[in-house]
Amino acid sequence: MNIVVLGAGVAGISATYHLSRNKFKVTCYESSNIAGGLLAPFFVGDFRFDHAVHLSFTKDKYVRSLFDNVKYYKHKPDPYCYENETWLRHPVQNNLFPLPTEEKVELISSFCKAPKNYNDNYQSWLISQYGQKIAERYPIKYTQKYWSIDADKLSLTWIGNRLRKANLAEILYGALEPRYDNHYYADEMRYPTEGGYFSFIKPMVTECDIHLDKKAIELDLISKKVKFHDGDIVAYDNIISAIPLPELVGIINDVPEDVKKAAESLLYTKVDLLSIGFSREINNKYLWFYIYDDCVAARAYSPSLKSPDAVPKGCSSLQFEVYTLSTKSNPDISILIENIRNYLIKSKICNESDILFIDHRQLKYGNVVYDHGMEERRQFVLDFLKENNIETCGRFGEWSYLWSDQALLSGKDAANRIINR
Repeated sequence: MNIVVLGAGVAGISATYHLSRNKFKVTCYESSNIAGGLLAPFFVGDFRFDHAVHLSFTKDKYVRSLFDNVKYYKHKPDPYCYENETWLRHPVQNNLFPLPTEEKVELISSFCKAPKNYNDNYQSWLISQYGQKIAERYPIKYTQKYWSIDADKLSLTWIGNRLRKANLAEILYGALEPRYDNHYYADEMRYPTEGGYFSFIKPMVTECDIHLDKKAIELDLISKKVKFHDGDIVAYDNIISAIPLPELVGIINDVPEDVKKAAESLLYTKVDLLSIGFSREINNKYLWFYIYDDCVAARAYSPSLKSPDAVPKGCSSLQFEVYTLSTKSNPDISILIENIRNYLIKSKICNESDILFIDHRQLKYGNVVYDHGMEERRQFVLDFLKENNIETCGRFGEWSYLWSDQALLSGKDAANRIINR
């Protein structure tokens, strides 16, 4: 039996690894020149960066059994928020203390008048949770930055424990005095001491047969063959795909038109990464932070605080994430760079002379977008794939808001479905 896995992100690697461990003949094909997907590092000179922010907070015992074979740092989850030269702890509604009294009174008064009921959309839910004023000033504004879509266009199914639900006592305490309670959804964040986040899955990669620079361009369901951009054709008995659903459907021969339309309708965000190297240790003590003002980025994090191994001695680094909806045109790179440069100086994080470089690159896929009706359209596509014996896994293969540990388990589950046949 010959098994083909498309995509060597964490889910595709996991599927390949678990099939290989069970003595199956399996080969993974990756379109880029490096395995790891979003978990793979990249370098600008001697500075190492991840593809967007990555920290492990998994509580899954099996994933920990794999990740904990690597030495790691433990970080306290203590993110901050920046708004017009003011730093507030996250979540904002529980840490209003730095704001002027009249603003705090206005925000809390609005919270007390929040409607108890809400409609089936994210904006309505936010207003019912936090009140009109807090919702508009913070999460509704942030929705445009992170999801690149109006909050009322989003459903509620993705929220889970990602947002702290409002509590009057917490809001009052955080408005009257500085608070240091941990309201994050994790107690501890872990990051490898060396090699970046990829080091957590590197031992798995070494056990996998992965072919790089192999972009699949055609999938024939009748002959059970995959054609790659270099002309190679590979036959398979079983296939697992971790590549994005719209791309997968786009390479399959003779797909019904309604399936094509459903796949093409799936929205996602692109991510422009702006990675900055500094010649000294800059004035930033926050591992990561969210940005609520006119800076183009939604959030930023410090690779050099995650691990000193990420930068040359005496230097430091930051990486900013700018999100754009898949249906919108790409932003002007020069404008992004200038905006981030101005933000760094205005926020007093650094002087202009401290900046060694601002590197730009774009991730085609960042997050799947939960617009209304997405789940039904997604399921329609997944049902078609299942009917044709194509297993899918991972954030973009399942088209779900999965964290790295969930993506790893998704690949393991896809492998098990083939093993159990």
